[in-house]
Amino acid sequence: MTAPQNVFVVIPARMASTRLPGKPLADIHGEPMIVHVWRRAVEAHIGPVIVACADREIRDAVEDAGGGAIMTRPRHPTGSDRVFEAAATLDPENDFDAVVNVQGDLPTIDPAAIRAALAPLADPAVDIATLVCPIRDDAERDDPNVVKAVVSLAPGRTVGRALYFSRAPVPSGDGPFYHHIGLYAFRRPALSRFVKLPPGVLEGRERLEQLRALEHGMRIDAALVDSVPLGVDTPADLDRARRLLRPDA
Repeated sequence: MTAPQNVFVVIPARMASTRLPGKPLADIHGEPMIVHVWRRAVEAHIGPVIVACADREIRDAVEDAGGGAIMTRPRHPTGSDRVFEAAATLDPENDFDAVVNVQGDLPTIDPAAIRAALAPLADPAVDIATLVCPIRDDAERDDPNVVKAVVSLAPGRTVGRALYFSRAPVPSGDGPFYHHIGLYAFRRPALSRFVKLPPGVLEGRERLEQLRALEHGMRIDAALVDSVPLGVDTPADLDRARRLLRPDA
């Protein structure tokens, strides 16, 4: 079995962030953050990359950098809905097999990690693929802002089935904990199904959108990677991203 070869990447982006308004255009060494993310996705070399914009300023910034962008409705409830609109516009005949949703606030994402997200889709039973990284810090394990993935991952394997996601440190017992990285590779039919599902009970309780898929019987598998990209949600995160991406770093 092989992963889908006919793939494109969509990066959803909007200016209306609660904790860091306008963050797609936040300057990181002379370029907007969204351009850094776009470059990383292009460097993954898995297919065309498009930024799905809620605002014209984002579109203009991406196009000024030589990238592709498409305007989408501004009031989508989730990034997945924005990705679906963009995918339906760009590929109405479903010629592509899969679409990778890369969050627009991950300027340090490793292109290899984006490629790794396709590995679980080598199994035709998998609807959605995502990424996990081992938790090596007890504080991270106990932090409710760090989402943990319960993954059936045998020793020596790099892909396993995701059984649950939680803000709590689960599962119990001896063994590793996994930090969930919110990057998703959807089969096209799976994305179409997912955005039409009603919110799930556990999704509301944990405030985790991916639980909607599990509650409705969709299969999510996770690929194991070595590091967690920095998600930029606050001014402090932005300062850290600038340090990490210094040209001399």
